[in-house]
Amino acid sequence: MKKKDYENAIKYYTEALELNPSNAIYYSNRSLAYLRTECYGYALADATKALEIDKNYIKGYYRRATSNMALGKFKAALKDYETVVRVRPNDKDATMKYQECSKIVKQKAFERAIASDETKKSVVDSLDIENMTIEDDYVGPKLEDGKVTLTFMKEMMDWFQDQKKLHRKCAYQILVQVKDVLSKLPSLVEITLKESEKITICGDTHGQYYDLLNIFKLNGLPSETNPYLFNGDFVDRGSFSLEVILTLFGFKLLFPDNFHLLRGNHETDNMNQMYGFEGEVKAKYTAQMFQLFSEVFQWLPLAQCINNKVLIMHGGLFSEDGVTLDDLRKIDRNRQPPDSGPMCDLLWSDPQPQNGRSISKRGVSCQFGPDVTERFLEQNKLDFIVRSHEVKAEGYEVTHSGKCITVFSAPNYCDQMGNKGAYIHLRGSDLKPEFHQFTAVVSIQSVYVMNTKTNGNTEGNVFRMI
Repeated sequence: MKKKDYENAIKYYTEALELNPSNAIYYSNRSLAYLRTECYGYALADATKALEIDKNYIKGYYRRATSNMALGKFKAALKDYETVVRVRPNDKDATMKYQECSKIVKQKAFERAIASDETKKSVVDSLDIENMTIEDDYVGPKLEDGKVTLTFMKEMMDWFQDQKKLHRKCAYQILVQVKDVLSKLPSLVEITLKESEKITICGDTHGQYYDLLNIFKLNGLPSETNPYLFNGDFVDRGSFSLEVILTLFGFKLLFPDNFHLLRGNHETDNMNQMYGFEGEVKAKYTAQMFQLFSEVFQWLPLAQCINNKVLIMHGGLFSEDGVTLDDLRKIDRNRQPPDSGPMCDLLWSDPQPQNGRSISKRGVSCQFGPDVTERFLEQNKLDFIVRSHEVKAEGYEVTHSGKCITVFSAPNYCDQMGNKGAYIHLRGSDLKPEFHQFTAVVSIQSVYVMNTKTNGNTEGNVFRMI
C-alpha cells in the first residue's frame, strides 16, 4: 500500500483473508486498495463485510461512505459519514466529507423539486455571444471571424501551455459550435479507411494537458491526413480538464470529418461533480458554462465502427447477448446515462479473463468474458473491439485472444500510478493494431487549488500539477 502497488496489495490482503476471514481490518484495507484502483463495487462489498464482522469499526463506515460517494449513492454515503462524524467530531477530514456529501444531497433534492415536464431550455438560448466584449488588455488567441483556424489552435495550445485562460467569449463560441456539430452525428459513427490511410486511437486523457500535447508532438497534429479518435474520459482527475476538452473540441470544429470524439463515463454530470471538472469550470469560468458543457457532452457519440470490422467504445460490451449494431444506432443518447442497458454498458463495462459475465468491480454495468466477446463479434461480423476505461501498466492490453483491446493515454495516472500511456495506429490496408507507448511529461508547476475532488474519493481539494 505504501508503495502504491495496489494490485499486489489486493492480492496479499486476499491471501490474508483466506487465512483469517473474520478480520475486519483486512477487508477495510482491501476496500481502500479497490478504491484506489476504481473498483468501487468491490470496495463497497469489502467495507460492508468489515462492518458485518465489527459494527463498531469506524474505518468501515468511512470506506463504505467513500465507496457510495464514488458510485453516486449520496444518501447512503451521508448516513455513514454521519456515523463517523458522531464518533469522531474532531476529525477534520471526515467533517469536510460529511459537509460535502450533505451539500450534494440537498442540491439533488432541490433539482428534483424544480424539475418539470416542460422542455428544458438550452443554455445557448440565454447567451448573447455577439455582444460579449473582449477587453483591450486581453492579448490571447481569438477565433477568426468567429471560426476556428489552425493558427488559432496553435496559439490556443501555446496559451494553455503557459497556464493562461482563454477568453470566455472564445470558449462559448467553441462550445456552441461544437454542440451543433455533435448533435448532427449518429450515436454510432461509421467511417471507412482507405488502404493508404491510418487513424490514431487514443484512450483516456483525464485532464492531463501536457501529456495530450506530447501525443501531438510524437504523432503529429490532427489534420485531414492525420485523423484521430479520442475514446472518452477527456475530463476529471487531472488539473487541466478545461484545456484538454477545449483543445479537443477545437480540433473537432477544424476537422469535423477527421477528428472523432466518443463519450466516456466521465462525460456525465455525476462524475463531473465528484471528480473535479464541475469545480474546475466554476473556478475558471462560471456555473453557466458548466451547464453548457453538460449539454454538449450529451451529444457525444457512443461508439464508432471502422470499415465494418472494428468497433470502438469507451467501456465495453453488454449485460445481455443479442445486441446488434443497429441497436446502437437507435440509442437516444442526448441524456445522462441510465443505470443499466446498452448505453450504460458502452460507457461502463469491463472485460474479464473467465467466460461468462459477472458483477462489475465498479458497481455499475458488468464484466464480460471472452465467450461474450466472441458471440458479439460473430453476430455483428466484426473482427475485434477497442475500448479504454482502465489504467494499464503498459498503456494498453490485448485480451480475449486478441479480440478485445484496451488503450489508455493518461500516463502516470493521477500522478501516482506509474503507468505508461499508449495510442494505436489502425491502417485501412489490414486493420492490424500498432501500439505506441509514451511516458508522462514531467514539469515543475505551482499547485492549483479549487474546491473539488481527486483520487476516487473526496479527499484533497487540490489539483496536482504534472
